[in-house]
Amino acid sequence: MREDINYYVVKKKAVPEVLLKVVEAKRLLDSGKVMTVQEAADQVGISRSSFYKYKEDIFPFHDHSRGRTFTVMIQLEDEPGLLSALLNCVAEYQANILTIHQAIPVNGMASVTLSIENTNTTGDVSELIDALEKTQGVHYLKILSRE
Repeated sequence: MREDINYYVVKKKAVPEVLLKVVEAKRLLDSGKVMTVQEAADQVGISRSSFYKYKEDIFPFHDHSRGRTFTVMIQLEDEPGLLSALLNCVAEYQANILTIHQAIPVNGMASVTLSIENTNTTGDVSELIDALEKTQGVHYLKILSRE
C-alpha cells in the first residue's frame, strides 16, 4: 500500500528539538566529522533509534531546492526603494527572479508575489527567506509554493 506523502514548510522554532538534532547528526555524517551514526547521535544528544526513525523525514529546506522554484507572498510598506531592496536581497543570494507581481498599494501597504528559481550558486534558501522577511518595511512573508 502506497503511503501518501505530504510536505509542510514550518519555521525552525516550530520543529521539535529531536528533529533538529537529527538534521545536525546528518550534517555531521555528511561532512565526515564523524564516521558512524552512533558517534553522530552521541554528539548531538539523541539515541540511534531516534536518528533512524526520522532520518528520511526531516531535511533543511535548501537540501532539496536546487534547480527548483518557490513562490513567496510578501506584504510590505509602500515606500520608495523597498521592492528594490527585496530584489537586491534575492540577487545577493544569487537566485533568479522569474516573476514579480505587485498589487496596487492600499492604505500604505502593498502585496508582492515573487517566484524565485534556485541556481547552482544560490546560497542557503532558508537564509534567503529569512533575509527577505527581516527586510525593513516587510510586515509578512508566506511561502506559497515550492516546485
